[in-house]
Amino acid sequence: MDQIDFYKTKLNYETDSWDLGEAINNRESVIVIDARAESSYEDEHIPTAINIPYRTMSHETTSNLDKSKLYVTYCDGIGCNASTKGALKMAELGFEVKELLGGLDWWRKDGYETNGMNASEGKKIACGC
Repeated sequence: MDQIDFYKTKLNYETDSWDLGEAINNRESVIVIDARAESSYEDEHIPTAINIPYRTMSHETTSNLDKSKLYVTYCDGIGCNASTKGALKMAELGFEVKELLGGLDWWRKDGYETNGMNASEGKKIACGC
């Protein structure tokens, strides 16, 4: 695999806050999955996200999900790999999935709002990409 193929492939499996925010705002067929424990989700999560902790992902817990949609998994951020474990499990279950770079931490740092008991309002977003 050459460099061009590597980077094209990499973009098939991960996304950033800007692209996810745009997909949510444009009501694209993307479902955001918080792969952390329920208590963490209740504390704070990305708006529109559903909570399916990676440890509980199975045919039974995902049977109501539409396999024609794109799923984006996330967790706390750099020091957590629940999003990677969740993406792997979702892929093994037959879903198209991407992982959110930087998780909830970078989502907040990039200025996006959150929901939950410790929600943050967010700020005007100007992508520096």
